[in-house]
Amino acid sequence: MSGEGRVTPASGAFPEQQLTWNARAQSRESGTSPEELIAAAHAGCFAMALSNGLAKAGYPATELRTSATVTFQAGEGITAIKLTVSGDVPGLDEDGFREQAEAAKAGCPVSKALAAVPISLEVHAGG
Repeated sequence: MSGEGRVTPASGAFPEQQLTWNARAQSRESGTSPEELIAAAHAGCFAMALSNGLAKAGYPATELRTSATVTFQAGEGITAIKLTVSGDVPGLDEDGFREQAEAAKAGCPVSKALAAVPISLEVHAGG
């Protein structure tokens, strides 16, 4: 509970980050957590899957904005993940955008890896 560790990506894409129990379960004042890293990976993977699906359907996005929130409950673990997306996709209506987002959520490799946790999706078409 009082120890600490550090994580550094092999790619060097971001600087070394401190990991502590306090940062994970009690305070978000400094450092990161495994859940925050999972959220970042999930948002990125989902955005890539959605962008690819939209382009293949003939509706390349002008812009996509994605985020993921991973809920951690001490003693239980990860209890939920919420993906949120908004975007500008010329020629595609809100229902079509939602359909593409749901398909991306289902097909994203990170979503598949995290399938043991409920994953919700919030979609905002047109920005």
